[in-house]
Amino acid sequence: MNTSTYYGPPPPQIPYGTRPDLRRPSQPSLEASISNLTRINAVYYPNYRVYRDETPATLNYNCISHVFYAFAHVSADGIVSLSDEWADLNMPVDGATGCLGSFMRLKNEHPYLKLILSIGGGAASHNFATVASSASTRDNFGRSATALVQASGFDGIDIDWEHPSDDHQGQNFLSLLAAVRLHLQDDRYILSAALPAGQWALQYIDLYRAQDYLDLINLMAYDFAGSWSPQAGHHAQLYPGRSDEPSGSAAVEYVISRGFPPQKIVLGVPVYGRSFLGAHGPRYPFNGAGGEEGTFEYKHLPRDGTEEIVNTRVCAAFCTGGDGGFVTYDNPETVKMKGNYCREKGLGGLFYWTGTADVSAGPRSLISAGFKALHGS
Repeated sequence: MNTSTYYGPPPPQIPYGTRPDLRRPSQPSLEASISNLTRINAVYYPNYRVYRDETPATLNYNCISHVFYAFAHVSADGIVSLSDEWADLNMPVDGATGCLGSFMRLKNEHPYLKLILSIGGGAASHNFATVASSASTRDNFGRSATALVQASGFDGIDIDWEHPSDDHQGQNFLSLLAAVRLHLQDDRYILSAALPAGQWALQYIDLYRAQDYLDLINLMAYDFAGSWSPQAGHHAQLYPGRSDEPSGSAAVEYVISRGFPPQKIVLGVPVYGRSFLGAHGPRYPFNGAGGEEGTFEYKHLPRDGTEEIVNTRVCAAFCTGGDGGFVTYDNPETVKMKGNYCREKGLGGLFYWTGTADVSAGPRSLISAGFKALHGS
């Protein structure tokens, strides 16, 4: 693999704020306790990953503060339930019973770790509009979700409704949050929502009022371009290449402009790239998409025989050629830039979809790069 990089000005460095590693006192350590750190470095863990031998124990908890366990399902009557009881509760996993048994063991080993139940997702959001539209189904949702969290040892609820699509649904979204808070009153529980990173979706939600209910917004700052687009484009750029392009920074600025606190915003990082066959870069025509449904997991990037390049102006990595054509993604350098951006803007931190698509450790790990950047190393 050949790698070249376009370097911009170096980001400011902030001293690392945790206790030093006594074995190497001059350098910060990922093994230092992260329980007192103020920024979030979170991953989503989809339960189906266990069938690929990507179990909870394969993640690096030396640099993970929160895990969003995806996904629980919600029925049309508002009842929330686990989506795969075999994977969640019964199959042998990491010497425990079920993925949740493994996570409970990991929580005992890493007391700072927060495990949050994520409900919905892009493939299972179809019932949210109906559930949020009536007081009785909203109450069913809040009551059943809270009961599931309390019975299973979770530390909170993440609502992944993708997404309220008009003003009425936006109002119902707030009512749904209020119903959850009515049941999930204990301050030790977290309530978050995963939302698209674009005014086209966020405009329907009163974000100023949402802060009364939400501890966090997980801003999905990716999928800005894909197989549905008229031309190739970077799918997770932090800054726009042109004024009419979507970007993570534009989404963050919009959310803050609506009165939502920056410290409650968690910026999303994709752990996959999007492929545009036949394209040589952004704004080129393309004739299909490689990989699995147009994507390659980050741990399989850059593609064989290609050169990885970083555009620091927009904050995006890419490779061109091979079986993927133009593939756009994040690498450790762009994640470091995003972590520095979070510090500069006072954001809550970063999250990664999905944690198991990262490389397990070393200088290529996105999760490790983000952790270091968020905490000044």
